[in-house]
Amino acid sequence: RLFRQEGTCYQQAKRVLHVAIPDRLHAREREMGIIQQFLRDHVCQRQPGSLYISGPPGTGKTACLSRVLRDCEDEFAGSKTILLNCMSLRSPQRVFPALAQQLGLPEATGREDVRRLEKQLTAKGPMVLLVLDELDQLESKGQDVLYTLFEWPRLPGSRLVLVGLANALDLTDRSLPRLSARPDSGPQLLHFAPYTRDQLSTILRERLGQVAGDPILDAAALQFCARKVSAVSGDARKALDICRRAVEVVELEVRSQTLLKPLPVGES
Repeated sequence: RLFRQEGTCYQQAKRVLHVAIPDRLHAREREMGIIQQFLRDHVCQRQPGSLYISGPPGTGKTACLSRVLRDCEDEFAGSKTILLNCMSLRSPQRVFPALAQQLGLPEATGREDVRRLEKQLTAKGPMVLLVLDELDQLESKGQDVLYTLFEWPRLPGSRLVLVGLANALDLTDRSLPRLSARPDSGPQLLHFAPYTRDQLSTILRERLGQVAGDPILDAAALQFCARKVSAVSGDARKALDICRRAVEVVELEVRSQTLLKPLPVGES
């Protein structure tokens, strides 16, 4: 019973430190506003277009987009949203059969699959919001796959809104120079900068502030963690993981002390 009482706060701390979409995404209000405005301008106004979101791992790209999609679910109810993680595809070309399946089309091979998708995406119907996470996994010889995807919103009558997420800041310049060469043909760009020391410190404090009682981790320890992580990567997931592991170490020490605590004299 004693351990369960003492251990509850550690369980709560580990739970709030798990990587998930929090109620508030600190220091990402500007980026969320840009994503929200882009989707409203294109999905709600039935204007095809593309957005490329870049930034190092753990800077909130996927979390911000997921939060916007969740908050604007009613606004986008008349459209079809397709979420694909390109890391799960066996090859870049497999994105086309995966998309065809989501649109209810029979699977085809090669150019036939692409032509069928183009016909579907330029026919009358609801807007299609296609979100491709880990977009850099679709890089291939000649970049045919990426060119095809980003040129679809430019087709006459297109009803596709494409949002791609990847770590590389220069993917569109490096892999898709043909798009950049034509005015107004490339995707809109949005970059997520690494979190700073102060931002990471605030994120950690906000998460752990949800745990009732005395602070689990000292404020100086949180500052130390934030400073080290910001100097290396600015990865919020890494900072959360380090703190979660620290809580686990403390929990094990408390468990050991509780189990070995001597009983009062006279009790068996």
